[in-house]
Amino acid sequence: MQAAGASTALAAPPRGITEQDAGNIKLAHRVSIRVPDEDLLFLKQIGLRHVRAEIPLDAPLEELGRARDRFAAYGIRMISCAHYAHRTPDIELGRPGPQRERELDNCRAVVRELGRLGVEVLVLDWHPGNTYSTATVERRGYRAREFNLDEFRSRMDQPKFEREYSAEEIWGALEYFMKAVLPVAEEAGVKLAMHPDDPPIEKMHGVARIFINAECYRRAERLARGSRNWGVRLCVGTWAEGGKAMGADVFEMIREWAPKGKIFDVDLRNVTSTLPVFQETFPDDGYLDLYQVVKALRRAGYSGPMVPDHLPELAGDTGTRRAATAYCIASMRGMLSRANEELGL
Repeated sequence: MQAAGASTALAAPPRGITEQDAGNIKLAHRVSIRVPDEDLLFLKQIGLRHVRAEIPLDAPLEELGRARDRFAAYGIRMISCAHYAHRTPDIELGRPGPQRERELDNCRAVVRELGRLGVEVLVLDWHPGNTYSTATVERRGYRAREFNLDEFRSRMDQPKFEREYSAEEIWGALEYFMKAVLPVAEEAGVKLAMHPDDPPIEKMHGVARIFINAECYRRAERLARGSRNWGVRLCVGTWAEGGKAMGADVFEMIREWAPKGKIFDVDLRNVTSTLPVFQETFPDDGYLDLYQVVKALRRAGYSGPMVPDHLPELAGDTGTRRAATAYCIASMRGMLSRANEELGL
């Protein structure tokens, strides 16, 4: 019997769609296909149902199927993958010759295997000469990465290859890759999701960078001839780093690409400020309101994977950084649930 005056709100059913709904964003985490079973149990315990599988270059393709089945035993689906067969100087710099052709064969084989296994997304990036951070700093007692453009230019920006490479050469390399791999992705039913250059500056180590603003994505889509299997890996942290130089903020990118079904994957990360200096942070510790980002994604109908990105290090964290992972997934789950409720989804 209910006490007089007691509220019935606690007994009300939850509002909004759940994480089990196919139309919702898929909270995921990036983990190696060789992650220990104990960590898979941990991911199951915090309610994670999807992963982006990181595939070591020395992994034979038959290992992917075994990993998919092992994840499935914990109720976890391999929704996307990162395989770095494309990260070679011959491919990304556009060096012609038999070596590049062999490496492209590897890329095509990976895509075919992912299609056979039912993996929806292969994440890509295109920055052969890259430095992601210039220092490790402490924020609120946790360790995180910092990038300082002046520090990079004065101390670290040395040529990485035998000569400099122009933007048109790198665009040519990307076009060659697309012609070689995109038709295979279309046949296999695998989406290729391209990450922006991080940090988004025009040149690093003598190599021009071609995914530094919104217009770069439009050019790449033209190269892909509007293929439904080429699209955006929306790295929220990179977009926050670039600020006005990106030509469109993260919300404009969502409004442009999500309704077309061309955002395939989301990396959710916050930073302290825009370039020339920024530090990476936990979701609640940066300048961008990540709740508004999640809400904008749901308003635009995005229902693909979303992972926490570049996790800072909490006390006792090793390996998969369980404390940081739980912190970020819980934050993302709260934002997603509130967004769906406010939007009436």
